[in-house]
Amino acid sequence: MASAGAAALARALLAWALVALPLALPQPHGHRKVVEKEASFDTTYADWVDADLLNIYAFNHSVRRNWTEGVRVSVNVLSDHKDLPVLFVVRQKEAVVSFQVPLILRGLYQRKYAYQEVSRTLCQPQTKAEVETQHFYVDVSTLSLNASYQLRVTRVENFVLWTNVRFGFNATAAQPQYFKYEFPEGVDSVIVKVTSAMAFPCSVISIQDILCPVYDLDNNVAFIGMYQTMTKKAAITVQKKDFPSNSFYVVVVVKTEDEACGGALPYYPLSKHASPDEPVDQHNRQKMLEVMVSPAITSEAYVSSVLFCLGIFLSFYVLTLVIACWESCRQQKRKGLLAAMDSPSLDTGHARSIPDSFLGRAPYDSYGYGSFGNGSSSSAEGVTDSMGSAEVSYGYVGQEQFKRRTPSAPLRPLSIAMGERSLENVAGRPRLDSLSSIEEDDYDTLADIDYDKNVIRTKQYLCVADLARKDKRVLRKKYQIYFWNIATIAVFYALPVIQLVITYQTVVNVTGNQDICYYNFLCAHPLGNLSAFNNILSNLGYVLLGLLFLLIILQREINYNRALMRNDAHALECGIPKHFGLFYAMGTALMMEGLLSACYHVCPNYTNFQFDTSFMYMIAGLCMLKLYQKRHPDINASAYSAYACLALVIFFSVVGVVFGKGNTAFWIVFSVIHIVATLLLSTQLYYMGRWKLGEPGGGTAVSGAGGGQRGGTPPGTTSPLPADSGILRRILHVLYTDCIRQCSGPMYVDRMVLLVMGNIINWSLAAYGLIVRPNDFASYLLAIGICNLLLYFAFYIIMKLRSGERIKLIPLLCIVGTSVVWGFALFFFFQGLSTWQKTPAESREHNRDCILLDFFDDHDIWHFLSSIAMFGSFLVLLTLDDDLDCVQRDKIYVF
Repeated sequence: MASAGAAALARALLAWALVALPLALPQPHGHRKVVEKEASFDTTYADWVDADLLNIYAFNHSVRRNWTEGVRVSVNVLSDHKDLPVLFVVRQKEAVVSFQVPLILRGLYQRKYAYQEVSRTLCQPQTKAEVETQHFYVDVSTLSLNASYQLRVTRVENFVLWTNVRFGFNATAAQPQYFKYEFPEGVDSVIVKVTSAMAFPCSVISIQDILCPVYDLDNNVAFIGMYQTMTKKAAITVQKKDFPSNSFYVVVVVKTEDEACGGALPYYPLSKHASPDEPVDQHNRQKMLEVMVSPAITSEAYVSSVLFCLGIFLSFYVLTLVIACWESCRQQKRKGLLAAMDSPSLDTGHARSIPDSFLGRAPYDSYGYGSFGNGSSSSAEGVTDSMGSAEVSYGYVGQEQFKRRTPSAPLRPLSIAMGERSLENVAGRPRLDSLSSIEEDDYDTLADIDYDKNVIRTKQYLCVADLARKDKRVLRKKYQIYFWNIATIAVFYALPVIQLVITYQTVVNVTGNQDICYYNFLCAHPLGNLSAFNNILSNLGYVLLGLLFLLIILQREINYNRALMRNDAHALECGIPKHFGLFYAMGTALMMEGLLSACYHVCPNYTNFQFDTSFMYMIAGLCMLKLYQKRHPDINASAYSAYACLALVIFFSVVGVVFGKGNTAFWIVFSVIHIVATLLLSTQLYYMGRWKLGEPGGGTAVSGAGGGQRGGTPPGTTSPLPADSGILRRILHVLYTDCIRQCSGPMYVDRMVLLVMGNIINWSLAAYGLIVRPNDFASYLLAIGICNLLLYFAFYIIMKLRSGERIKLIPLLCIVGTSVVWGFALFFFFQGLSTWQKTPAESREHNRDCILLDFFDDHDIWHFLSSIAMFGSFLVLLTLDDDLDCVQRDKIYVF
């Protein structure tokens, strides 16, 4: 009984709902009138519509299979009823397009913009018949009491774009334009170029497949296809394989605001009585544009460009092989003549002598350090172990200091010394590196030997023998760490970079958003999934030339090790000490620069610019370390401290890119750190590392800038000051003693000149950064490193020539050629084809056409030339001191 009662109650409620529902629905004011009119093209229909009236305009036109004709609907609502717009619905064979007028489009922060005049191009359905008559209808309706409007339907002239034919048109935010392009026979890819004389209003260029509907409004143009924002230039490369119909639409939309293109936001007026949601009328926001479609390069151009690139860099392998064969033949010939001259003469029974000029080196007229004139050095006290036949004992015996013997003869030119003093005697005496048979850590922690370092390294004139006292095996392991560390860094750095840029490229291909990557779109040639293959290919030179440099270093190391195995006196006691670990690190860094630069150019933008510059910092740092190591092998920085400093530089680079733009506090902090670091490094270099601000015993252990050792506490004495106090007082005391009371000149003049120049340049760069605050902080930081490298390199060459040394033919040719190549490379670098410091649309204003083989642009040529220039710079560092291979190390001066 209960269930039957519940069922009856449910039926009663349902019946009541069916009766009450029609009464609850809004009732029409009356029967809506439908008026259908036959309409024709190119006729303006001025009409009105209200809530009880529906106007339908019927159009028909002929469609041919091999001819596409565009149809455009233009309306203008004369009534100002924004709350009750007029709705226009266009019904076609395969699509329906609807829009309201006033047309409301939204901008940034949900701002509303209203447009009274609207024009839309209708999507053109395909037909298989030779000729077909198609009908479409325009329905006009509104909820307003009375709204007047104007309607006009026209045919679009030049709806189909032709190859290499420029076409001009106008567009607004509510009157977008799009055109059709069909691939000709034999053309697999084209480049669509759109230009405008006016930067603003900002616009969007889109490439869409032949589908209905076409997304041609600011709020939906990014839904499908490829698109990019535009001010004055835009270019999109389109491949035939991506469009099954062998045709596509070129859609041009004017944005409601210019903020996406780097423009300012418009003034958004708000009155006391106006609602914040009130739309703003932008009036006539119109842009004039021109579009042209040109064929892109063919597959043959890809092949020829790859072969060209390989041919350029493989020719360096051939040239290196030729030079190596020539040098080997020359060495064999010289060894044969040496053997013949060493044999007794049949006439006299005495061995023949060979002039130095025949051996490939000019006689040294003088070896006066710091003097251009002839004659020997004026300081007999400073030039140790280079005085005639006198020997200097550097052996450490008990608590005695280094013993030196008074020269038994005046100083003689090096050529005479080398001629009279046979290298057999050199080979017979104890090797300098054998004085340090213990490990480097033990050597550096012995207090007595540490005191001997102070004696040796603070002499007024140092020779390489003074700073090449450690065991070669220990130093070899020390400098090999440079290579293994950078190899490890390269692996851990490169793998996530490659993964990230592949993700970037995938996002670009899937979304079609070409504003993600800052290419030179006028010369961006795709290959597979890569959008700009030419920018990646041009980095091949870094990898190939880096590998070639590693092979050259390997050959040199093999030859040097063979010379050591046969106890060659030249290898044991002559020339700059050979350490190859830093060279291996430099070659690896050059290869990694090519790999990471290629990764950066997969999708160049603001977030991954660091990939392109990280190993540039490393290359600059390693080159400076190698220059310093040449004359200071025992006191060069360890790999751990060097890479830690480079990591700190990269850290500052990232912080500067992210937070440095317009940040005054950051620039102040960075400038202070820059100046303090420059001063600390200058002090370290000037005193050869033999200085401390505070010791457990107290005083500042520094070598005075004047005549002798000052400021340090003698061994065995204790200072009353603790280690952490009085630092500034002691610094001021040294400055007062050396610069004011005695007013003595610097002991190390040449080092002082270099460091003063370096400080002037670095302080100037710090002041420039603090005042100008450049947007590209990474390039600014790289410029600091390059300026310091060039300064040190110039100082090294000048001091080498002042010391009576010479530069052989091969390094001289490398210096001249490298300088010329660097000049041309920098010219192409500063062309600036794109910049991520601006918006993508503004960056495209700098785009240019290809200039080499219709495949490579200016930046690609920068890659070619800079890789060659870096390789040449490495060769200069490698061969610069080849003239000293037959000069004893106690005749080679340190600077």
